[in-house]
Amino acid sequence: MNGAVNQSPVISAKSIITVSLLSIAYLLLSTWVVGFKSDQVVLVVIFNSLFYISDISRKFIIGFSVFIVYWIIFDYMKAIPNYTISNVHIADLYNFEKHLFGINYKGHLLTPNEYLKVNATTFLDVIAGIFYICWIPVPLSFAAYLFFKNRREFLSFALTFLLVNLLGFVIYYSFPAAPPWYIQEHGFIFHPNTPGNTGGLARFDAYFNVHVFQSIYQKGSNVFAAMPSLHSAYPVIVIYYGLKNRLGLINIVLVTVMVGIWLTAVYTSHHYILDVLAGITTAVIGINLFNFLFTKVPVLTEFLDKYEAFIR
Repeated sequence: MNGAVNQSPVISAKSIITVSLLSIAYLLLSTWVVGFKSDQVVLVVIFNSLFYISDISRKFIIGFSVFIVYWIIFDYMKAIPNYTISNVHIADLYNFEKHLFGINYKGHLLTPNEYLKVNATTFLDVIAGIFYICWIPVPLSFAAYLFFKNRREFLSFALTFLLVNLLGFVIYYSFPAAPPWYIQEHGFIFHPNTPGNTGGLARFDAYFNVHVFQSIYQKGSNVFAAMPSLHSAYPVIVIYYGLKNRLGLINIVLVTVMVGIWLTAVYTSHHYILDVLAGITTAVIGINLFNFLFTKVPVLTEFLDKYEAFIR
């Protein structure tokens, strides 16, 4: 591992007070902004437990605070739905997708989502569910691997992940977009406060008689956030750092997962091909923006150096 002088986080009265006040402030603010939820308590318990258990767990959770910041921002987006800021794109996006990628099927021009829905199979439903459930565990597992291998690369990955999400959130608010399943369920009429929907992933839940994806999509911040597909962006970030760290055969697995997630996003009617392409583009822009900012802007380079030294 490279980096500056080893500065191990030390438990002191000041750090105990700081963590306690931050935990209380987070719970109070969250209750005020989005209402009290058990998830918030779980997050506080996990953070405090890892902070106090051991030196390495403390460094780990401090490093992973980048992902916690992402989660908090994502959660707080519920307070100001993007459809209250900009008009939601429904029919125009659907028609543009059909214009670019439409498939003639039995005398009708269908979007790829519509074509795949009428030609769905149980085998594809199962494979799709397995791929799509990887969209968060794979980046987090990869981050954990980097944490124990190279703290500098870990922080670079985590901050790139956060930056890509922030770019995606900006687009969510400037270009609210309905997912394909919304049109399948509600047509082209805008209905605010529409709850999350599992789309084609409901077939995976039904086949195994579980509620895996139902429980996930019930917690979504906004259903009108299909463009860009951040599900499609995350594996691009993983692949970039996988190649950068020369992981060899592991990269083949990661590429397979990446392509599987892209295809599943369309197969399950959660995203158009346009959304997937936008997600890939957002990831590429975010990666290059991070590389520029944290190598060319002295204050950010210094921040990265200090953060790395703090968790080594």
